[in-house]
Amino acid sequence: MNKKVAWGVLGVANIAIKKVLPAMQRGEWCRIAAIASRDLQRAERAAKELGIPKAFGSYEELLADSEIEAVYNPLPNHLHVPWTIQAAEAGKHVLCEKPISLTAPEAMSLLKTRDRTGVKIEEAFMVRTHPQWCKAIDLVRAGRIGTLRSMAGYFSYFNRDPKNIRNILQYGGGAVMDIGCYLIYTSRLIFDQEPTRVLGIVEKDPEMQTDILTSGILDFPSGQSIFTCSTQVAPYQRVQIIGTSGRIEIIIPFNAPPDKPCRIFVDDGTDLSGRNAQTLEFEVCDQYTIQGDLFSQCIREGTEPAVSLEGSIRNMAVIDAVFRSAESGKWEAPG
Repeated sequence: MNKKVAWGVLGVANIAIKKVLPAMQRGEWCRIAAIASRDLQRAERAAKELGIPKAFGSYEELLADSEIEAVYNPLPNHLHVPWTIQAAEAGKHVLCEKPISLTAPEAMSLLKTRDRTGVKIEEAFMVRTHPQWCKAIDLVRAGRIGTLRSMAGYFSYFNRDPKNIRNILQYGGGAVMDIGCYLIYTSRLIFDQEPTRVLGIVEKDPEMQTDILTSGILDFPSGQSIFTCSTQVAPYQRVQIIGTSGRIEIIIPFNAPPDKPCRIFVDDGTDLSGRNAQTLEFEVCDQYTIQGDLFSQCIREGTEPAVSLEGSIRNMAVIDAVFRSAESGKWEAPG
């Protein structure tokens, strides 16, 4: 059996064409064998640009191709579950872009499909396997910052284009679905717990009705996480992880650059200017290459994906609770 897994791609989304697929093509375990679009010419253009052997004019044709072992699903959010299920029913493993679904109950349907078909399904939280996050987890678990008590995260960009997929409500647009999901996921990852209750505040665009400025508090058994995400303020991202005797600052936590080193700071707080902080620098790497290789490797070796489907469902439950809280004005329990 060929070491490299043969991948098919559903759609020609920008993130796929510009970032994910070129990165996967540089991997040791991935071979992009086919790409599909509902417009054959678009599929053919993408295939020519990226040197992909096959182009299909429908997703069904790609799923019927016996060569394809795994599928990358970067379709609009409302199509994540339907096409992930169809791919799984066709016997293909699926790496699906975040968010895995629009709601936790919708995501639950993926569990039954996975268990019935025996394929692997993973939500594409590429941050999970980036070395800077792996190191942050190790430092927290080793007690480097004392007892973990608090996290604070911010993630934003500016985009008011009503035609942009991220700004279309019925397609699953909005700040939380697009970028807030990372802040919630990494909070759960670092605390290694589930929040018992959640508070959310949401401001919506008056025309598009998507959430454009959302803040939340996640109350964990051992501490608290606060976050803000926005689609209509200046681009910025940062994460602070704070314990009883130190803190970790992740400088570019989510859009980690693939062409220069990433850095995190580890600070004991003795100098509030941060002069005493230790800088940890990581070798240049592409988190999409790592993600694709590790998922392909788990297919070949029969191991479990880095991001479990059960964990993705719990992440959606927290997202659901943030929105419920914004409506009720009260704390809400995920579930």
